[in-house]
Amino acid sequence: MRFRLPPIQEFSFWLGVLVATVFWWLVAAFRPAFQHILETWREKRAAEKERKARLPSAVEEHYRQATLVRAQGMHLAAPLFALDEILEPPLLLAPPPRVEPGLPPTPEDIVSSTLPYLPAWPELGAVYRAPTLTLAEALSGESDIVLTGRTGAGKTVALAHLASCLARRETLPGIPEGTLPFLIHVADLDLAALRPEDPLLPLIDFIAEKAPLLDVGRIPEFVRSSFENKRALLLLDGTDELPPAALQRAVEFIKAVKKRYPSTRIITTASPEYLDGLVTLNFVPLVMAAWDAAQRQRFIERWGDLWSRFVAVESWIQTGPEAVDPILLNRWLSCDADFLTPLELTLKVWGAYAGDIRGPRPVDAIETHLRRLTPANVPPAALELLALQAHLTAEPVFDPRAARGWIKSFEPSESAPESEAAESAEAVSAAPAKKGTKSPAPVAPSHGLISKMAESGLLQQHRNNRFRFAHLLFGSYLAGKALVNYKAESLLDQPPWAGKYLALQYLAAHGDPSPLVDRLLAQIDRPLFRNLLIPARWLRDAPRQAAWRGPVMARLAELLQAEGQPLTLRGQALAAFVLSGDPGAAALFRQLYRVVSGELLQLAALGSGAVQDVKAIDGLSGLLNSPHPGVRRAACLALVHIGTTAALESVAYVLLHGDEDLRRAAAEALANDPAEGHAMLRDALDMKDDPLVRRAAVYGLARVNQPWADELLTRAQTDDPEWVVRNSAVEVVESRQILNPRIPRRLPLPSESPWLIEFAGKQGLGVAPDKPPTDLLLLALKSGNEEERLASLNYLRILPLEGVFGALYQAMYAGTPELRDAIFLIIWEMAGRGVEIPDPVQFGVGY
Repeated sequence: MRFRLPPIQEFSFWLGVLVATVFWWLVAAFRPAFQHILETWREKRAAEKERKARLPSAVEEHYRQATLVRAQGMHLAAPLFALDEILEPPLLLAPPPRVEPGLPPTPEDIVSSTLPYLPAWPELGAVYRAPTLTLAEALSGESDIVLTGRTGAGKTVALAHLASCLARRETLPGIPEGTLPFLIHVADLDLAALRPEDPLLPLIDFIAEKAPLLDVGRIPEFVRSSFENKRALLLLDGTDELPPAALQRAVEFIKAVKKRYPSTRIITTASPEYLDGLVTLNFVPLVMAAWDAAQRQRFIERWGDLWSRFVAVESWIQTGPEAVDPILLNRWLSCDADFLTPLELTLKVWGAYAGDIRGPRPVDAIETHLRRLTPANVPPAALELLALQAHLTAEPVFDPRAARGWIKSFEPSESAPESEAAESAEAVSAAPAKKGTKSPAPVAPSHGLISKMAESGLLQQHRNNRFRFAHLLFGSYLAGKALVNYKAESLLDQPPWAGKYLALQYLAAHGDPSPLVDRLLAQIDRPLFRNLLIPARWLRDAPRQAAWRGPVMARLAELLQAEGQPLTLRGQALAAFVLSGDPGAAALFRQLYRVVSGELLQLAALGSGAVQDVKAIDGLSGLLNSPHPGVRRAACLALVHIGTTAALESVAYVLLHGDEDLRRAAAEALANDPAEGHAMLRDALDMKDDPLVRRAAVYGLARVNQPWADELLTRAQTDDPEWVVRNSAVEVVESRQILNPRIPRRLPLPSESPWLIEFAGKQGLGVAPDKPPTDLLLLALKSGNEEERLASLNYLRILPLEGVFGALYQAMYAGTPELRDAIFLIIWEMAGRGVEIPDPVQFGVGY
């Protein structure tokens, strides 16, 4: 049977063809519109999902409140005041701006062009008010940050303050709205159980332990979603207290978090002597700025006000010694607080107001506080032995069972029954339970003296029943006292960590470290001279009659006068003299006024100003006529810091009669004096008959971060009759509106760096994305212009190869002073990462 097609009507056929054609033409024509509608719907759905994710949940609100409460207690005076009540806002010492060829040069003021950048000795920066950043400003560059600085410089307080602000949803520049702070001490992380595929588990466990019972089940989702939605800011405290082996475990945790959640921003802490693993993770090291005189004064007055209102009325304080007039106390404290860390100043003020201060030195304030924290019937020798063992074993966070073994001989006799009870409990738990009966609950053993120290606040307990001293400085101080009767060579041989250096410093304050000093000075440690600068830190607290001081200060004097060495290195020797408190330092600085070297005269002038040597005023006034611009600027800064009438009159004279550069230097220096200096700048801006004085005053007011100064500058833009003054005012105001070039920013890959690509093109080369362009960077360092040579260091800093060191040393000792200092800082940073630094002499340079 043959198959037959049904009959097709011609009209119906062509109508169908026409309808189908029109239909598919419409589909094709409106397809982009349909795709746009679909994409818009998807975007709205994603935005709605993100909006719902950002809506504060009950878990988030509870977490924010808990974080705020915990952060407000993360400071030394927490038993008396909340952090916000006593806080002096923490600042960071601003690093030099990164050089990028092709970009406008960064304008410098008198301080940045005169005082070398000294991250290891930030106290001089506080004296002369070097540029600073807030922690929020530093974060605006989208870099991860590692806070460094001396123990007690305020790293924990900086993290706690930032966490408090974010927990309260305060708007901070550079930080996205709704950011959640995850603040945790490294000792509260169980890093032994770290799982790289789920690195947040240690953090989740810690938060869940502190959370309300109803929130515990929702904590994992809350934490993970915060990191996934890029809302988390991880603030990891305590890493600056760890020895290298323990620090590596913390670095592995950070690596795992960054790998799983690459957009997470992290701030952590580190000792300036050891940054290994952190800088290689693209963390930018920033040092805590020391407090200047105005900050110290505000803190002292704030403490006195709070003490009078809340503490002095307590019955326990009224039964003590008779209170001293707060005005007299504040004046004494202000006159004797130079170069103290925030921790040391806090202890000194506390002891002065409590009436139990044991002396004027920083070590006396520490001793006073430790006596205040020591439990009754606990011998000081037990504390010292516990601290010594924690340092000799490099375990700042220790197991109480091991600690009890360290001080077993000091345990009171009544602890024996407790020990027997603990052993009995272990025996019961080890025995098999009878069938049908429940196993008895494990009995927590008593730790005797350890428990007493924890109850008094001398020790702090962390997760997994781990303990540490309430502050590393307390443990190191006690260990240093104990080292007086022990050999300290084993501690000196340890890898670099903060506890080691602190314990040796306090050994020098209480005993004789001469064998250690002799051993250090016998070493060769070019070009960093750490073997000299380590004992230089001990000078402040050591007895003036100590025999070892002479050789150390003699070597420091040699280094200070070593021509050809980087100014950043010689500046450390200068800072050591200033902080030593030795009366001979002022005489040395005056004696150096006879030399002809511009750099040495510059350092000597800065030293005289830092120690406020009134005998140096005539010599400094003479240096205002030096042919070296750096010397004249340093003399202006020194005279203003000395601050006597005669010193300020010398600066006022050159402001009125000096050349244009000297007038500007004088005005910028006067900005450092909030009283007389600011008044002189106001008067200078009103001098109608001298436009050069008014122009200099504009640059001086640019360094005064006060509303009244902003108002004067705004008026000068339009009201001054001379265009040269108006232009300077416009320049200053506009420079404040641009992004701060000192804020650290992520470094682009070499293959994406515009200047390096251009430089490679000039050489007929390319920049491969899959390997470091070491040879190209070395070529830029050797034959490029000054900007290209400085810019190459940004990448060479992560290439610690032998050939790189040779090129760095050749450029450092043969280049310009700016290049010399920049290379020294790169080598200093490499050493902090654990890189072995070769002696430049083996490359035929240095001495």
